[in-house]
Amino acid sequence: MNDEIALVYRAAAACLAYPDAEFDADIPLFDSALARVRHPGARLLREFLSTAAELDLDRRATAYVDTFDFTNRHSLYLTWWTDGDTRNRGAALVRFKDYYRARGFDFGGDELPDFLPAVLEFSALARTTALLLEHRPALELLRIALRDKDNAYAAVLAGICATLPGPSPRDRAAARAMARGGPPRESVGLEPYGHLAMLPLLTGDRR
Repeated sequence: MNDEIALVYRAAAACLAYPDAEFDADIPLFDSALARVRHPGARLLREFLSTAAELDLDRRATAYVDTFDFTNRHSLYLTWWTDGDTRNRGAALVRFKDYYRARGFDFGGDELPDFLPAVLEFSALARTTALLLEHRPALELLRIALRDKDNAYAAVLAGICATLPGPSPRDRAAARAMARGGPPRESVGLEPYGHLAMLPLLTGDRR
């Protein structure tokens, strides 16, 4: 992974975390840095940053909560898409932590280790797309769900997906077909994360 993709992931992580005063101060910094990146993912993130910059802190926070806190269809927790509310999810979360630890990162903080901003931060620091590739069907389904609602956060997910190999699926049916195909070759070694056969969790509208 080159520096440009790592920057896209760091910026995307900030965009998808709760928008506090620190993010407000960082908007022009990320925008300036991304302006020098040629990858199309950077342009998509700048679209979101431009929209976010037009909102004050309260409106930005309201938009975030309205988008992510009231429906699982917009879940930022990757194991929800693969394991839902089943008992398998606890083991999947432990495996996320073990995966971080095996690569020299101890996961801390109040969030779960499968929280997409945390996964993006890890991906940027460890210079790996393995977890993102493994969970690409979830990323694409989240992107499509946000796009269909004409939600500004769709640009962030589109920017993330643009960094991964091959075209993004055009609709939910194509994203489900991607899930049925199993993990991509680049991440075949991550067997503990391969729960993509649980298609009802990927296709249902669990609220």
